[in-house]
Amino acid sequence: MKKFFLSLLFLIGAAAAGGYYLWQDVHRVILQPVYTQGPNKTFIVKRGVGFNRLTAMLKEAQLIDNDVYFKLYAKYYKFGRKIKAGEYSIAAGTHPLGLLQKLSSGAVVQHNVVFIEGSSAKELRAALLKYKDLLQLKSTQMSEAELLKAIGASESKLEGLLLAETYRVERGSTDIALLKRAYKSMQKLLQQQWQQRDKKLPYKTPYEALIMASIVEKETGASAERPVIAGVFINRMNIGMRLQTDPTVIYGMGDRYKGNITRADLKRPSAYNTYVINGLPPSPIATVGPEAIRAALNPEKTKYLYFVAKGNGSHQFSKSLRDHNNAVRRYQLQRKKGYRSAPSN
Repeated sequence: MKKFFLSLLFLIGAAAAGGYYLWQDVHRVILQPVYTQGPNKTFIVKRGVGFNRLTAMLKEAQLIDNDVYFKLYAKYYKFGRKIKAGEYSIAAGTHPLGLLQKLSSGAVVQHNVVFIEGSSAKELRAALLKYKDLLQLKSTQMSEAELLKAIGASESKLEGLLLAETYRVERGSTDIALLKRAYKSMQKLLQQQWQQRDKKLPYKTPYEALIMASIVEKETGASAERPVIAGVFINRMNIGMRLQTDPTVIYGMGDRYKGNITRADLKRPSAYNTYVINGLPPSPIATVGPEAIRAALNPEKTKYLYFVAKGNGSHQFSKSLRDHNNAVRRYQLQRKKGYRSAPSN
């Protein structure tokens, strides 16, 4: 009996020693990088993938070499249930434990999607097609009304409702989720700036301020000029003068616009022809960025009523029609195609 117990103790001790050395070996392997040199590797964890399949994929990608130890360690520390789907960037030198930590952190790759200032809603929706390998495109077959409902918008037109910004998105997310973010970002910024606005402005609602911001956005890409141009339009509104701005006419023309505006175009009745209508058009005319919104709600106070493009990206501002006409002759008559944004003579 004594001999039996000694043998049993020996076996238990041997097993314990073996287990200890095995676990030491597991720790050694789990902390030893397999991919040691080269650029970052992209590794995608698909939603619903099992841990055995995930381990096989990591081995195929040469990010681990001992799949038995990898699964043993992951099972013991319950990593299998923590793995999150998504696209990951794996740096050279990342050991298997680092892989488990990264894949369970949810620190997936973020990609940039840019909504450009001044683009139309139609152009913006078309631009989403170039992200078809990144996003799940759910909105391509939706009508404007269906899309507005999907993003939670109460307005009747999409134009101007999405904030021009660079958005960070995960691979596999939907365009609807992105558009909803852009809409909510616009609403948040617009409300914040509305609270900080010059209270003497003639806008009745934040939406009217957004309409003005879209006009300012189309009139200039020069950051310093936006508040000045907004101020010109406010000056016109305050004295009952029509806005008489070319971008609204162009927007109203739609596909009929071929690169130039004729006198007949300026006289043609349209809800967006600010040479004919009084006040603001019924909706924004473009996608708007933060600077244009700030300019529309806090315009620069001047006595300017007119401006004309110089041809170098900036404008000449004038207080009187006589000075403006002189500026037109100086800057515009030398060019084949003019761009006024001022009353026709």
